[in-house]
Amino acid sequence: MKTSVDRVSYYQELLSNSSYFKLVCGAGNEDANEVKQLTYIYTLAGCNGFDVSASPRIVTACMEGIDNAIKISNRIFSPITNRPIITVSVGMPGDHHVRKAFITDSCIKCNLCIPSCPTDAITNSLDILENLCIGCGNCESACPSSINAINYKHDFKELKQVLPQCVLAGAESIELHAGVPNDETTLEEWLTVCDSLPHGMLSMCLDRYHMSNVHLLERIQMAHKYAGERLIIQADGIPISGSKNDFNSTLQAISIADIINKELKLKDRKFRKLPILISGGTNMHTGNLARQFKVPFSGIAIGTHARKIVKEHLSSIVIGEENVALHHAVNAANELIENNLRGIKNNQNKPNNSLLELFE
Repeated sequence: MKTSVDRVSYYQELLSNSSYFKLVCGAGNEDANEVKQLTYIYTLAGCNGFDVSASPRIVTACMEGIDNAIKISNRIFSPITNRPIITVSVGMPGDHHVRKAFITDSCIKCNLCIPSCPTDAITNSLDILENLCIGCGNCESACPSSINAINYKHDFKELKQVLPQCVLAGAESIELHAGVPNDETTLEEWLTVCDSLPHGMLSMCLDRYHMSNVHLLERIQMAHKYAGERLIIQADGIPISGSKNDFNSTLQAISIADIINKELKLKDRKFRKLPILISGGTNMHTGNLARQFKVPFSGIAIGTHARKIVKEHLSSIVIGEENVALHHAVNAANELIENNLRGIKNNQNKPNNSLLELFE
């Protein structure tokens, strides 16, 4: 069993080799069964990182998904030698990732919001299930603009209490979604994150929804002042927007990574080794587009699209059992990983296609 220092070194090695792929289960996704299934599938597919809600219960579900994948991999695929890194996500009030939608009294019951929800969080009776809502805003976009029937509330967590509990449950990294303009409050939350995990890798997720390029670079410098070499920046192009699988959807994610590389990493020596994860609208095309534009990256984080491509198989998969749905899901997930890390050695499993053929 690797020590915590070894695990940090393993994480840093993945980042330095640009071979880190992170599945984002959703900072607001507190459906333990779905998280367990997603981490089970993506561990088998070769994923080496997971991003989950900051809840000990959800971290435990993630651990169980990984454990079960390791057990079955010895029988179906090939042994998994390195456990994926578990990151828990928290966020500032106002950040898209940590809000929950609710339907107001202005609702006219047109039901347009129901099919727009990527996590099936809206029931036929127009109730929003908070444990499934990821705050993506699709329901608001579908709602007739003059009605204002969709609003949001912050999914508040007492970080000083919940983060140590998550670390005890198995989390090895913490990410703060800080795409908000308030520097003073962000610093307070960042210091809490740093104190909660004094020796692990820490990530700050930033986008340009509320911040200029200059402000974003200043925020990175502030984060680095306290986290030093433990800092990872997740460049979030358009938060929670990966429902479309095209080049345009992922363009902003590449753009923000490019700005950080050109305006900070290449100009200031102390940021030369700063890891950058590309996220926000990421999909099957992200890695290829970044390589075409010669934008360096340390890894890619994919949420909406990664969940979408395996969603149809989830109800047919029984953890610990082998069936055609499992192989279809693992192959779809592996293709996503390989496309994004193409040409980069991935030390994790690859599914055995011949086994899938046996089922068909």
